[in-house]
Amino acid sequence: MLWLQRLSCKTIWRVTVLRQLLRAPEPEKKLEAPEPVDLLNATNPAPRRRPSKLTLIMTIILCTIGIGSLVAAVIWYKTQLSPAQKGSQQLISVTVDKGMTPSRIAQRLAEKKIIRSAAAFDWYTRISGTRDKLQAGSYRLSPSDSTPTIVKHLMNGNIDEFNITFLPGGTLEEHRQVLVKAGYSEAEVDAGLAAQYDSPALATKPAGADLEGYIYGETYRFSSGASVQDIISRTLDELSSVIQTNNLVAQYEAQGLTLYEGITLASIIQREVPSAGDQKQVAQVFFKRLNNGTVLGSDVTYQYIADKLGIARDVNLDSPYNTRRYPGLPPGPISSPGLGALLAVGAPAGGDYVYFLSGDDDVTYFARTLEEHEQNIHQHCQIKCSTL
Repeated sequence: MLWLQRLSCKTIWRVTVLRQLLRAPEPEKKLEAPEPVDLLNATNPAPRRRPSKLTLIMTIILCTIGIGSLVAAVIWYKTQLSPAQKGSQQLISVTVDKGMTPSRIAQRLAEKKIIRSAAAFDWYTRISGTRDKLQAGSYRLSPSDSTPTIVKHLMNGNIDEFNITFLPGGTLEEHRQVLVKAGYSEAEVDAGLAAQYDSPALATKPAGADLEGYIYGETYRFSSGASVQDIISRTLDELSSVIQTNNLVAQYEAQGLTLYEGITLASIIQREVPSAGDQKQVAQVFFKRLNNGTVLGSDVTYQYIADKLGIARDVNLDSPYNTRRYPGLPPGPISSPGLGALLAVGAPAGGDYVYFLSGDDDVTYFARTLEEHEQNIHQHCQIKCSTL
């Protein structure tokens, strides 16, 4: 019984060992594919790919274009703020109405060619903070000023004043140009010159005659709101004052002339000799010729009409203004006489001179005979007389 028990234990141990030795190996574990990674939600995403060469080139081109456009815009802006007409001596009249917006002001200035660009003006007022500081008023602005200077001017809100000078001896066309340079349009000037005026100075002027001879030469001061008619009225008032103060109507009548004829003769004297010292003597020469029934022989009369007609100056020009061909006075004044010439017609110097000339030295030489006159030409007028 004991033997059987020992055998059984030993047998069991052996069977157990044999079973472990004969146990089949465990199968190898298969490699599983890694789970996909969510790059969008990953804490540390995979590094990006480097941009291609084409992408870099396109980026550089776009940046260059952008920078170039910005530089061009800055250059354009600064250029448009510069004067519209450098060196211009002209003043242009402009009125800024109440309630006018800065944009509308800019348009008006651009229309009158005072500034280069309405857009640049508008942007400047925005950037500089002056947009709400522009004042209504009447101004005389120069296109030779920059936009910042003009903006500063418009911020003052003061009514500008200006001087205008008409020179003695100036023609109506020359006075017209003075008005245009003072800031008035050609249409405004022409309308002013064609307007009707009520002045004692115009008492004997023929109805169809223009204002030649009546724009009295002087320097006047006006507010910028003055019209061309205001200016012309002022010159006529000044001429009327000169006529009345010096009793010229009566003096001319004593010489056998109407006021219009006296102004006409004075205008010729003014163009012949600007110096008041010689004007009375020249008046004496002309009166002697008129009384003798001979031609006045004034070169400035045919030169005037030739210039007015836009044709070449010709001593043989067939025109009633050519006092070398036709006796008596021309149809009307040829310039605006100054005070000296007006007084000379009313009170000419004494003497019996028949000829005179302005020498190359700008001295006036008088002569009683043709022989003396020709001698004066030979001695004193080689250059001037050769161009007549």
